[in-house]
Amino acid sequence: MTKPQISELLKQDKVHFCDGEHVDLCVKIVAVANLPTRFGFFQIVAFYNNSDEKDHVALVMGDVFGKEDVPVRMHSECLTGDAFGSLRCDCGDQLQISLEKVSSLGCGVVLYLRQEGRGIGLTNKVRAYQLQDFGYDTFEANRALGFQDDERDYRVAAHMLMAMNVKSVKLLTNNPKKIADLRKHGINVTGREPILVVPNEYNRKYLKAKMEKSCHMLDDLFDSGGAENGKKEG
Repeated sequence: MTKPQISELLKQDKVHFCDGEHVDLCVKIVAVANLPTRFGFFQIVAFYNNSDEKDHVALVMGDVFGKEDVPVRMHSECLTGDAFGSLRCDCGDQLQISLEKVSSLGCGVVLYLRQEGRGIGLTNKVRAYQLQDFGYDTFEANRALGFQDDERDYRVAAHMLMAMNVKSVKLLTNNPKKIADLRKHGINVTGREPILVVPNEYNRKYLKAKMEKSCHMLDDLFDSGGAENGKKEG
């Protein structure tokens, strides 16, 4: 069962120490707790890392220790979408679909990464929204603020999976960069499952920009004429 396996990893990590002068990255489990949710019974796993010092967590269902082809969602924090139900993005819907998917399978991991606004932070995301209100798309707004299109780094996420002894993953994503970055950092990605949400009037431009400028695999959402296909999840 997951509970004793993850708890055993926690015991090991309590005595785990990395010398910052000789180790580039140290990621370790620091706390594990039961988390009953409306999507099912999870464990929430908290991690320490010496790279960005942010409080990333994993929601784990079932036995993932030493397993292959584990369904995994890497979800970057989106306060406006996840907590407030914003219609400007598809983040909240994607998080819900991912939790429902893991629950239906009875096994999987949702990594909740504190990388608000594709890594630019909450205040800068609001600044980007302000620019979008004047016609910029999401990538143009980031660049106007002096940022790259996407400032996120999935190195810590890869090591979170390693810390839980996940051997390979089937990634729940539309973003090819996530697949490439995980592989670059040593994670065996054996497959992908899309997480598609029907566009609305507020996020249509945002989703099309992600598809056209960042190669997000959203073609199934739009036909050749630009109209939305009536599908929520692939």
